[in-house]
Amino acid sequence: MTNQMITARGLTKTFRAKGQEVAAVQGVDLSVAEGELVAFLGPNGAGKSTTVRMLTTLLPPTAGDAVVAGSDIRRDPAGVRRRIGYVGQGTSGGHTQRVRDELHAQGAFYGMGRRETRARAAELIDSLELGQVANRQVQSLSGGQKRRVDIALGLIHRPELLFLDEPSTGLDPHSRANLWEHIVDLRRETGTTIFLTTHYLDEADQLAERVMVMDEGRVIADDTAPALKQQLAGDRVTLAFGSATDAAAAAARVGGESHGAIVTVTAPDGDRALPRWIRELADAGLDVHAATHRPPTLDDVFLTLTGRSLREEGAAA
Repeated sequence: MTNQMITARGLTKTFRAKGQEVAAVQGVDLSVAEGELVAFLGPNGAGKSTTVRMLTTLLPPTAGDAVVAGSDIRRDPAGVRRRIGYVGQGTSGGHTQRVRDELHAQGAFYGMGRRETRARAAELIDSLELGQVANRQVQSLSGGQKRRVDIALGLIHRPELLFLDEPSTGLDPHSRANLWEHIVDLRRETGTTIFLTTHYLDEADQLAERVMVMDEGRVIADDTAPALKQQLAGDRVTLAFGSATDAAAAAARVGGESHGAIVTVTAPDGDRALPRWIRELADAGLDVHAATHRPPTLDDVFLTLTGRSLREEGAAA
C-alpha cells in the first residue's frame, strides 16, 4: 500500500471580519501519496494559501485534522516542520546576506552539524547552478536566481515533502523553464513529494500526476489532468458555413451552438466525430467551409467548474 505523505480530513478555517465569521476553508479532505507531484489550483480567494498554511503549521485550523509527513499538525507541529520544506511566494533569503551563508544558517536552524550543512549547501549550489553567485548578496541576484536560492533553502535539510506556493510567479518564461528543470531533476534524484500551487496551467498540465481544484473553500475536483479534461471539458470543434441559416441548421444536427455563420461544438473525442459530422452535414446539403479542432485545456476545466478562467485569475494576481 502506498504511504500517504498528506492526509487531511474536514480541514476548516474561519476568520472574523467586521464582527462576522468568514469561512476561508470548509471541510477539506485530501490525500497525497509519497512521491507524488500534486498541483493545487483555484481562483484568488478560493482558500488555497490558507490550506497550505494550515498544512505547513503556519496557521492553526479551526476544525479538522491533518497528518503531514507522518506528524499531526495539531499535536506535533515541530515534527511537521522538521520533515517538510516550504517555498512561499516571497523571496525568503536575507537580502544583504551571501547565498552560501544563508544556506549555512538555514542548516543550523534545522540542527544540522557544520560539516553536514556545508556539504549539503555545496551539493545544492552545484545542482541548482548557483556556483557563480554563491558569494554574492541575495539582493544582487536576478529573479530566477533568487527563486533557485529559495528552492535550495527549502531543500537544505532533505525534506520528505516540499510545498511550493506559486514558485515561478513573476519570472520570465526562460527563468521559469529553467527553475522547473532544476526542480524536476532534483525530484527525479531524491523522490521528494511536491505539493504545488500555481496559476500557470502548463506547469500543472505537464508536471503534475494529479490536479486538485479548489473554489469557495472546498476541493471540487481531484483527478489526473487528462481525466479532468476529458470528463469536464471535452474537445472544442468549430465549423464555418456560408450563411447564418446554414449554421443554425447544422447546429441543430450536431448539438452545437451557432453564432452567425459559425458553429461550436464541445464533445468528447471531437477529433473522431469531426469527419462524420462533415459527411452527415454534406449529405444534408450543408457544406462546411472550414473546420478546426482544439483539445481541451485545464483552463476549460477550470471554466466549467468555477465559471472563471484561471488564466485571467493569474493575470490579475
